[in-house]
Amino acid sequence: MQIQYKPKRNLLQTILHVEIVQGMALTLRKLFSKPITRQYPQERPDVQLGFRGQHALVRDEETGQSKCVACMRCVTVCPSRCIKITFHDDEESGARVVDTYDIEALRCVYCGFCEEVCPVNAVTLTEVFEYSGFERDEIFFNQETLLSNWDRFAEEKGGDMSSYVNPFWRPRGMSKGNLTAAKRVNVPDEWTIEGQVVGKKFKTKGTE
Repeated sequence: MQIQYKPKRNLLQTILHVEIVQGMALTLRKLFSKPITRQYPQERPDVQLGFRGQHALVRDEETGQSKCVACMRCVTVCPSRCIKITFHDDEESGARVVDTYDIEALRCVYCGFCEEVCPVNAVTLTEVFEYSGFERDEIFFNQETLLSNWDRFAEEKGGDMSSYVNPFWRPRGMSKGNLTAAKRVNVPDEWTIEGQVVGKKFKTKGTE
């Protein structure tokens, strides 16, 4: 490793404070240049697909409830341990029924792992970034709040969410044969493993 040190100042540069003058000259130039800072909220950013924003539970159009099957994968994979789920087994069908689904958003690191491992695409990080609260409880999402977040997100998207696909629902680097039926969704090319990796040494065998 080569280390390049700054040249030592001579006596004249020290007396005239050349570095301070250079800094003030830079400040003066930027003072009269065109601003590059976005004037929010008058100027809103274009939120791209795959943005990891406000948490939500996808509402099942048939049942009106969340799609969660209480598999506990999101709880297991979460690095910040911000997801907590309780459930019970239905006596007739034997299927798990979700009692509570809580996310402490203040602890979340927005990694998107919960989206990737969910076998039924029940949890998602929406493209909503404008949310805040004055109290800690306002950023603590329970099941009803998460479903309400999805309803508001669906309203912003136009209401029809049958064709909505979050790119994180399709994990990169896994063949369709290794995915559940719900996760075999079509995503933009840049979200596939082929669109992320370049080079002749990349092996495509078994990726699709």
